[in-house]
Amino acid sequence: MTAAPGTLPRSRTYASVAVGDVLPELPVPVTRTLIVATALASRDYQDVHHDPELARQRGSKDIFMNILTSNGLVDRYVTGWAGPASVVKAIRIRLGAPNHPGDTMVLTATVTAKSDADRRVEIAVTGANSLGAHVTGNVSVQLPEEDR
Repeated sequence: MTAAPGTLPRSRTYASVAVGDVLPELPVPVTRTLIVATALASRDYQDVHHDPELARQRGSKDIFMNILTSNGLVDRYVTGWAGPASVVKAIRIRLGAPNHPGDTMVLTATVTAKSDADRRVEIAVTGANSLGAHVTGNVSVQLPEEDR
């Protein structure tokens, strides 16, 4: 679903998606800059997201990603697949292993349900790194009836 330069990609339609469809993997390099910048952008000034020494004093091996960033990456992953005419109706996530600098989180997902009444698609998402599952959850997205 690649768009021509200067145009939006096409959105997936409700009819084009089936339960069991697997979204393409999305590797996300977890850099120190990503962790600090997104914590600051989400106004999360907790020291464990920007100060390595204080993070270690609190029991972590290094700074780690905040939940708002993880939530945003899950949203971006699903909407990147679904397209610009999709509407996220709900995101329900749970954090597990921390995302530390130098690791890579790989997002994967599967379509688990469809609702004909409102063209909602339920998607189970996992973001895993070298320590295990960093984020798991479900995203509910409404897809357009026709191609836009």
